[in-house]
Amino acid sequence: MKKIIAVTGPESTAKSTLTKELASCFHALSFSEYAREYLAEKGHDYTYNDVEEIAREQLRQYKLARQSTAEMVIFDTWLIITKVWFEWVYQRTPGWLEQAIRENPVDLYLLCKPDIPWEPDPLREHGGDERERLFQLYKNELTSRGFRFAEIGGMGEERIQQAIQAVKEII
Repeated sequence: MKKIIAVTGPESTAKSTLTKELASCFHALSFSEYAREYLAEKGHDYTYNDVEEIAREQLRQYKLARQSTAEMVIFDTWLIITKVWFEWVYQRTPGWLEQAIRENPVDLYLLCKPDIPWEPDPLREHGGDERERLFQLYKNELTSRGFRFAEIGGMGEERIQQAIQAVKEII
């Protein structure tokens, strides 16, 4: 049975690194963080409609993943992050997003803790205390929905091994 994993958490918490490492370890299909690709091309000044377009592409990728022959698919971020982002930045979400989250399940969320140093880059916005606040918002969102998740922390290899162990528990 196909397993869907979503790596989630605040900015600069090694989500992309974990996605690549897990995809390699488990020979999984992976999807990189579409928001980064989109904003790298469009620029840092984004709108509500841009974020909605990002969410629609995440959903399209999910549907492609479901149709694939891969036994495991790993997403670098998922609609939960996008939903919280809508609420954080715009104090509202598109009407279709809630249903999309419900109807497109993820088997395991890996919630990355903001316990590693912030690495600034042109596309990152929320360092410092905001990372901890966003982490709590993501955790509350996952908990309130009853979604299975594992908190991933530590530096370097420790972080990777925690993620690998969490994935092994569902396969």
